[in-house]
Amino acid sequence: MADPKGFLNASREDWPRRPVEERVRDWDEVYVPGALLPIIRTQADRCMDCGIPFCHEACPLGNLIPDWNDLVSRDDWRAASDRLHATNNFPEFTGRLCPAPCEAGCVLAINQPAVTIKNVEVAIADRAWEEGFAPPRPPDRLSGRTVAVVGSGPTGLAAAQQLTRAGHTVAVYERDDRLGGLMRYGIPEFKMEKRHLERRLEQMRAEGTKFRTSTAVGRDIDAAGLRARYDAVVLAVGATAWRELPVPGRKLDGIHQAMEYLPLANRVREGDMEASPLSAAGKHVVIVGGGDTGADCLGTAIREGAASVTQLDIYTQPGTERDEDAEPWPTYPKIYRLSAAHEEARELRTAPSADADARLFAASTLRFTGDASGHVRALHLVEVDAERRPVPGTGRRLPADLVLLALGFSGPDRSDGLVDQLGLGLDPRGTITRDADFATNVPGVYAAGDAARGQSLIVWAIAEGRAVAAAVDRQLTGSSRLPAPIGPYDRPMTV
Repeated sequence: MADPKGFLNASREDWPRRPVEERVRDWDEVYVPGALLPIIRTQADRCMDCGIPFCHEACPLGNLIPDWNDLVSRDDWRAASDRLHATNNFPEFTGRLCPAPCEAGCVLAINQPAVTIKNVEVAIADRAWEEGFAPPRPPDRLSGRTVAVVGSGPTGLAAAQQLTRAGHTVAVYERDDRLGGLMRYGIPEFKMEKRHLERRLEQMRAEGTKFRTSTAVGRDIDAAGLRARYDAVVLAVGATAWRELPVPGRKLDGIHQAMEYLPLANRVREGDMEASPLSAAGKHVVIVGGGDTGADCLGTAIREGAASVTQLDIYTQPGTERDEDAEPWPTYPKIYRLSAAHEEARELRTAPSADADARLFAASTLRFTGDASGHVRALHLVEVDAERRPVPGTGRRLPADLVLLALGFSGPDRSDGLVDQLGLGLDPRGTITRDADFATNVPGVYAAGDAARGQSLIVWAIAEGRAVAAAVDRQLTGSSRLPAPIGPYDRPMTV
């Protein structure tokens, strides 16, 4: 503990965002470049080095948070990088994309604003790259065993890196033309610039991991044949089967899934096209779904120049403080949070019908109506109570030229044939079943990440990748020194 009075002498200070009017004119990350390092040492000083650090329990990776807070406070960035990378393959991803359940579990958060754990994490990760503290770590010797990893999202990449470093020959199969999964085409550039992803992929190539893009297992190559070629197969295909909204008018033109819309905007940024065919420019946009994917659509539509953008959330608006009875510390509370996209929408008044930002809370979609050509022109909604029952007399109509459905995902997409070709077992949710060792009902085939756990956070995805790698390594060699931070049945802390 570098400063025993740090949490008393310093208040929480977050990485400042660039002015709204400036950042909505580009696709760069929303934070002020270079503004984090001047404040991060003082913020790390606020860590109390608790006897029982609940931030460890709140983080599925088991990040050594008090350790690297202390090292940053002492300006020992190399040691801080070593501690951080000991538990997390990709801290530059989690430091930008994770909602930080560790901060909800911070002991200081019992009666004060939590330590800025996420900001300290990303500062260490970025400094590690700048100073050369994250070189490739190829294995000293090869095991002679081969592993195929299907999917290059955070789970697949974490599993592949761990298994490569353990000495196995690993090939990653990705159905898209570029690597990264949802980090590539689902996460907008303003949340994480893709240079961070490319840098980590180059590290993995230098370590010996092989990548096969534009290869859909089950469609382009036979899944059973793939299994026969490798000693083990890890399925990390994600939960990409999106949920639908079965209401009248759903078949009208102009109503699309969020994951039809976001990849096109990202492809524009990659230089594949000049403009997205689903661009929100000049349109009245309504986003159905109040989660992070909906917020990503919101920020994207603002940058594309939408005439208006409104986001519907079926839940009632949460309060600004933790409900100690329903969600006591150290669980992750459902409170009113203002993301960068919502801050932009509030300041630019993209949704005049909303109260504070672009969101309409406790709103349920009844139907869509369109024009004579079959294109959507309006969304009809009604307010609902806490049990989602319609409130009489609250019906409303919103103009809508483009509707985006961001309702979450139910499990792996079965259209490519992978599940059926292997004969994988599925649970009632549609996710792949597995045992305590991450093994499926098919010998030699393992499942990890959202495909088996269900839709979750990036920090859980990386933890799954590390854990399944340990299970595979143990099966192939008889023992393993790879860390396994979680089991397949572990879940976040709840009441």
